Amino acid sequence: MDTEQLRDMIAQAKAGDARAFERLLAGYGPRLYGYFYRATGRHHDAEDLLGELTLRLVRTLQTYKDQGRFEPWLFRIAANMVRDRIRRKKTRPQPASLSVEDEQGRSLSDAIPAGPTDVGEYLLAEEASESLKTALRALDETTRQMILLRHFGEMSFKDIAEMFQCPLGTALAKVHRGLQRLRQELEQRETP
Repeated sequence: MDTEQLRDMIAQAKAGDARAFERLLAGYGPRLYGYFYRATGRHHDAEDLLGELTLRLVRTLQTYKDQGRFEPWLFRIAANMVRDRIRRKKTRPQPASLSVEDEQGRSLSDAIPAGPTDVGEYLLAEEASESLKTALRALDETTRQMILLRHFGEMSFKDIAEMFQCPLGTALAKVHRGLQRLRQELEQRETP
């Protein structure tokens, strides 16, 4: 969507046009969900955060001053929500029970593939996902957020630098070094 279309859509959404608001969400929803999922590692949390962001957007869109920077504004809200969610989870102990759902909202019996699905492929995918989550947790918060915004939020380095109030070169270097560290972490996990 080009800049002029986005401005028109924002203006229409501010004026109360529900369809314009839906188009905004349809345009950014998949990227936001991808960012939320990779940041939290849980489908359930990603869905909750996307729902919360939708409500927050309804309440705060009127405060947005259109300067052609909607995407960084929106993803700044998303990043703050992720930080708040992670902070809240650290202060609450998780229940220890086999009947509790896993990160994807499935019970233990739901996690077992049914039918002709290749169990080996399923287990490898789960293992790779867990390895990535663990490797991401090894990074500092700023670098992790920058990588997630770049690769799962599909934000430009310029927007990321603006969001974190740092020079463009710093954002580029942090993401580059962070990706190198991720590769090292993942390689160490693969080596027995």
